[in-house]
Amino acid sequence: MNAIADHLWQSTIFAGVVWLLTLALRKNRARVRHGLWLAASTKFLIPFSVFIALGSQVHWRTAPTATQSNMTIVMDQVTQPFTVPAVVAMAPPAPSLLPSFLLAVWACGFIGITCAWWVRWRRILAAVRAGSPVQLDLPIRAMSSPTLLEPGVFGIFRPILLLPEGIFDRLTPAQLQAVIAHELCHVRHRDNFIASIHMFIETVFWFHPLVWWIGKRMVEERERACDEDVLREFGEPKAYAEGILNVCKLCVESPLTCVSGVTGSNLKKRIEAIMTDRVALGLNLGKRAALAVAALTALALPIVVGMMHAQTPAAARPKFEVASVKPNGSDGASRMDRTPGGLTATDADFNWLLEMAFQTRLIDWSHVPESLRFERYDVIAKAAEKISGDQYWEMLQTLLEDRFKLTFHRETKDAQVYSLVLAKKGTNPGPKLSRSVNAECPVNPDGGNFCGVLSRPGMMVGQRVSMARIARELSPVAGRPVQNETGLTGSYDFQLTWTPDPGESRADGDKVKAAGIPVDPSGPSFFSAIKEQLGLKLESKKGQVEILVIDHVERPTEN
Repeated sequence: MNAIADHLWQSTIFAGVVWLLTLALRKNRARVRHGLWLAASTKFLIPFSVFIALGSQVHWRTAPTATQSNMTIVMDQVTQPFTVPAVVAMAPPAPSLLPSFLLAVWACGFIGITCAWWVRWRRILAAVRAGSPVQLDLPIRAMSSPTLLEPGVFGIFRPILLLPEGIFDRLTPAQLQAVIAHELCHVRHRDNFIASIHMFIETVFWFHPLVWWIGKRMVEERERACDEDVLREFGEPKAYAEGILNVCKLCVESPLTCVSGVTGSNLKKRIEAIMTDRVALGLNLGKRAALAVAALTALALPIVVGMMHAQTPAAARPKFEVASVKPNGSDGASRMDRTPGGLTATDADFNWLLEMAFQTRLIDWSHVPESLRFERYDVIAKAAEKISGDQYWEMLQTLLEDRFKLTFHRETKDAQVYSLVLAKKGTNPGPKLSRSVNAECPVNPDGGNFCGVLSRPGMMVGQRVSMARIARELSPVAGRPVQNETGLTGSYDFQLTWTPDPGESRADGDKVKAAGIPVDPSGPSFFSAIKEQLGLKLESKKGQVEILVIDHVERPTEN
């Protein structure tokens, strides 16, 4: 739903820009404005995400500069205005019936409009079959129909000029010549084909009023463009205007958008424009350049956004020498052990593996089936040489991209966040937060290495972690992103216990029990515990957060 809302919003903004351009070019040729409205129409068929995906295939070879980062933030706000920052859910969300209901409503409208177009098309087709050929020296076939239709061109690839019976008696030769010239103008510019494209867009996006408004503007500029061509060719505005009025007296308007007639658009304005014989200006060099820049910007902007978010190719990052990924359906406690030679994860769902690999819980899963997100696996990975620190996570990222066909991009959004600050400035941290004294990750009684953060409802234990890491780990329990603003540097050990709220869940592994800290049901709240035990506090504010957006995931290949 977010992706659809983004696309509709972007297309609406694009149409607004086109409208401003048509106002600036109102004294120029109508064919130019018709082309602009066509661009606004076809934008509904081309999401910006397509160009963003193309740009994401181009990888930066150097780290982005501060200027690039600022540009990325601005571009994100333009290209993804409806996407809501998503803190990863602690449990699978309940299925919603709203998408199914909206799809059913859309399908009813789509089928209804399709049927209406088909009925009107069949009516025109019947008029063609009932007509008789007319011998005219024209590049297309001409037919006279007994049905009261205005002169019009029917067909896309093999157009036919339809003339109502009796029109030769109602129009003078000069008037008839001008009217036929108008129809041949539609043929030269493939107006029926263009109109059929917009008919399809109206059928798909029937619920968007802007699409129908764009259709009216296209018809208006299409007819004015042909009027301008006829006047440039014959230079007899009075005969041409009288011919149009006589056709109106004789006939009715064409009943199908993609049948290009002569009486479409606002007739009063057209007659006024014809009689004043205003000369439509061609585009000068400045306006041509402005249109070229606008077109290039519309195409390049989303591509640049994709380039800004292009992830480093997996081949350029460190990777495990050998790795085994096997399904595990035991539904036990997730566990991860790291050694200098590799990494072992037991009964770990993909959601948790991803959080560990990217060291974040700010993940948007809207493009991934729920069934893939929580499937569990055993992972055994060994490196060719000794590894430590962030190399584990970089290698795990490469593993997920390789075995799970993971693709992703990052987005920066404004959101309500918490600032993690010292409870009292100028004082030392609380009694259960201290600087790490061990140079290496200590060994737990169960034999595994415990270096990082482990948590379960009401408890969080960390060893040799930065304050930024502590802030990230507090985010899921706090209910919004937490940003480190303590000013504290280096590595810390901490222990935090609180009375968990109802519904708070997630056990990161059995080895958290090694800490031996009981959870007191009558203990402090989460926010109070942070202040009393760690000497820190959370302050609410509005800030920018980076979200990992998962684009594609597959089940891993067999080992």
